[in-house]
Amino acid sequence: MPVAATSLEPMTWLVTGGAGYIGAHVVRALQGAGLDPVVLDDLSSGHAAFVPEGVPFVQASILDRHAVDAALADHSVTGVIHVAGFKYAGVSVQRPLHTYEQNVTGMITLLESMQQHGVDQCVFSSSAAVYGAVDVDLVTEKTAKNPTSPYGESKLIGEWLLRDQEVAAGLRHTSLRYFNVVGSGDVAVRDTSPHNLFPLVFDALAEGRQPRINGTDYPTPDGTCVRDYIHVSDLALAHVTAATRLEAGEPIEAAYNLGSGDGVSVRQIMDAVAEVTGLTVEPELAPRRPGDPPRIVATGELAARDLDWRMRHSLADMVRSACEARQAAA
Repeated sequence: MPVAATSLEPMTWLVTGGAGYIGAHVVRALQGAGLDPVVLDDLSSGHAAFVPEGVPFVQASILDRHAVDAALADHSVTGVIHVAGFKYAGVSVQRPLHTYEQNVTGMITLLESMQQHGVDQCVFSSSAAVYGAVDVDLVTEKTAKNPTSPYGESKLIGEWLLRDQEVAAGLRHTSLRYFNVVGSGDVAVRDTSPHNLFPLVFDALAEGRQPRINGTDYPTPDGTCVRDYIHVSDLALAHVTAATRLEAGEPIEAAYNLGSGDGVSVRQIMDAVAEVTGLTVEPELAPRRPGDPPRIVATGELAARDLDWRMRHSLADMVRSACEARQAAA
């Protein structure tokens, strides 16, 4: 069991998935707060180049118990920010067993190792997918949980495991639920997902194609779907604030929504891309996709109260920073 850190020693946080788009931003936010990050990532979707120079990097799967044990012990880890996982909701329908293995078995492996090494603090990167297709205008933490994909189900099970481990072993934890994460806080880190809206739009434009809007007849101001888009740097800061709150022994909720309270339409995204890039964006208009709700927006009031959560970046900031990170990688 690691020696307990004194108040004069920097706390060391293991960031699982720390070589990924979100995790790499969390690592940088930890550094900015004077905390020591350690990264564990199998690079299945992350990139070693995203890990800042000088940050210890363990290339291993969260399923590798020996590697997780070694990471916690060798670096005297005091807390874990668990970002690693298989995050593609649509693909999870075709690969449910893989999704559960990565997100549920992976969580179990991590929690077992944490208990063995006396690490009793965890910030979990959960998802708004735990709510499913909601029928309310504003999602709160009390909104019913009805996940509609193996991915959403696996994230909800992860929250349950944390809850149960709190009862069994005194684990202190919180889960952060968020919707659409965009932008970049460092040109060295970008969203490389093949399924997210911003990369899809930029890829289409780079290839001389027009991006697609699925559905223009929704009961929204401009007829296109409205979603909650948040800047990745704001998200990363919330993870760090949650970690420092756990370290300080301050009260913390089991889960927080990180939402804008307003939302942005797909059409507004396209208009912002055109304005920022100076390119002509005339989206291809396609029918609705089955199951897409008109509007999903979350309140961030609880997180604002406890985690200093707020929207520090405009939509133009989100688009511009994502574009700059993409250009830097070209």
